[in-house]
This record gives sequence, structure tokens and C-alpha cells, in this order.
Amino acid sequence: MPDSLHFTDSDEANALIARDPMALLIGFALDQQVSVQKAFMGPLVLRERLGAIDAAVLADADLEPVFREKPAIHRFPGAMAGRARPGGPRSRHYDGDAGRIWRDAADAAELRANIEALPGFGEMKVKALASVLSKRFGVSTAGELVPWHPTLGDVDSAQALLDYQAGKRQHKAEWSKARSSPAG
Repeated sequence: MPDSLHFTDSDEANALIARDPMALLIGFALDQQVSVQKAFMGPLVLRERLGAIDAAVLADADLEPVFREKPAIHRFPGAMAGRARPGGPRSRHYDGDAGRIWRDAADAAELRANIEALPGFGEMKVKALASVLSKRFGVSTAGELVPWHPTLGDVDSAQALLDYQAGKRQHKAEWSKARSSPAG
């Protein structure tokens, strides 16, 4: 297990998402229409506001006001508050231990199903989380799910995060340009 993931500018947030599976899942759930840094800072801010981010605390808390408190945890606080309960009722299946989502998976297919069952986790997030699990945490069942292209799993330093984000912006610009040019 890594001591830190390099997804934010905060050493404390980076350590939290590396050691706490719930924090990692919340960061991934929030990684939508905000920067990677903002998304993965969310678990630390949430923990500071609630005192803890374990399954019981998250299940009992009214998260929307916590997400809306200034500065807001996400630009869509209402929607993302609902996603901050990875697994929702399904988390009871894991006795509140979010890491069991990957530790209990017998193979890649079961891991994919477990991740896809989380709120807001589609194909891209499955691949990105699997890449982090495989490359940073050594989760063997995740290896089959790792895509050929760079993902957050390739980020091993602050500079690597900047390089990853620059590459992603370039790819999006090229894709957008290709979509808008007339077919000939």
C-alpha cells in the first residue's frame, strides 16, 4: 500500500486517500466536472466537517448541507452528496469496510461488478479505479481492467499529475476538433 497518492496539493489529503478505502472511493465519486485536485480533496474536507468518513457516519449524516458549506466540496453539492455514500445500502454487505469491494472480489468480473454498483461509477471510473488499485495497491484482480491509455493509476508524483492532466486536455481538444470538422 502506498503512503500517499499524488492527486492533490495537500499531503494530508494524499495520505488519507492512500490509507482509507472509503476516502479513495469518495474521491473517485467526486471526480466529475471538477479538477482531480478538487475531487480528491473532498474526502479530507468531508472528514474535517463530519469528524469521520466511515460508513456509519456517512449513513447517518445529512450530507447535502455539509457539501454546500462554503467553500463547497463540489460544484454540484446536492448530486455529489448522494454519491459520498459509496455503495449506499450495499455498503452494509461489506460491513462498512469499503476496501472489501476489491479485497473480496474473486476475479476481474466480480471486481468490475462491485465497482459498477457504486453510485456514479461508469466504465471510465471503473478503469481509472482499477488502474489505481492495480498499479498503486497491487490488487491483482484489477489488472485485467486496466486500460491501455494513461489514467490516475500512472500518477506517482505531483509532476506526473500535471503531465497526466496536460495529456488529457490535449486528447480532449484533439477529439473535439475531430468531431467538429466536416466529414469528407
